[in-house]
Amino acid sequence: MPAEVFVGIDVSKATLDVVVRPSGETFQESNDVGGVHRLVRHLKKLRPSCIVAEATGGLEMAVWEGLAKGGLRVAIVNPRQVRDFARASGQLAKTDRLDAGTLALFAERMRPEIRPLPSAEQQDFAAQLARRR
Repeated sequence: MPAEVFVGIDVSKATLDVVVRPSGETFQESNDVGGVHRLVRHLKKLRPSCIVAEATGGLEMAVWEGLAKGGLRVAIVNPRQVRDFARASGQLAKTDRLDAGTLALFAERMRPEIRPLPSAEQQDFAAQLARRR
């Protein structure tokens, strides 16, 4: 039986740094429509059990939407949880690739809950609340 595959994606404004466990594969895509499309196409071939990215104040939404529409299982997690997990694992250095690796390890060990993409109405409502605050 093949090993389960877990993916960590570090989302930044310009790039998506990706680490795949247990193979250790790493790659980078641009954080735009074309990059997300290539990411989805590549990850569909791997059939990951779980893909994890951090909530980054909205930068993760396009990636989450693309992956979810591609039929992939995605968990968007609280950055504090991952930071605490990294500290507990002894990971003190911080680069985008290391963060993606930590996210993949977090996916493998913690098995975070997969939540559906919020509807357009829910996203609009959340944006209105954020503006009001």
